[in-house]
Amino acid sequence: MADDDPVEQEKAMKFNALLTNAVIFHNALDIAEIVRRLLEEGWEIDPEDLAHISPYLTEHINRVGEYSTHELGIQPDAYDPKLDVDFTPLREQDLTAAGLGQTA
Repeated sequence: MADDDPVEQEKAMKFNALLTNAVIFHNALDIAEIVRRLLEEGWEIDPEDLAHISPYLTEHINRVGEYSTHELGIQPDAYDPKLDVDFTPLREQDLTAAGLGQTA
C-alpha cells in the first residue's frame, strides 16, 4: 500500500471517523447508565451539569495497546434512549438566547 494512494487515505479517514463515532456513542451509553443508577439511588441530577459532560472522552483508549475481543460475539441489550431528567429549563434558555422565547 502506497502512503500517497488517495483511495487508501480515504479508507483510513473513514475508518478513523467510524471508530471515533463508536467511541463517542459507547461513552454516551456509559454516561446514561451512570445517570440512571444515580437517579435510582435518589440523587438529584441537574440538567445544567449534564450539559457540560462531553461524550468525547479518550483517556481510557489505549491506541497502541492490546484489546480483548472475546466479547465481540455478545449481543448487547437494546438501547434505551429514555433518561428521566427534565431538560426543559435548558431548552427554554436556548430559545430565549436565540430570541425565540415568549415575550410578554
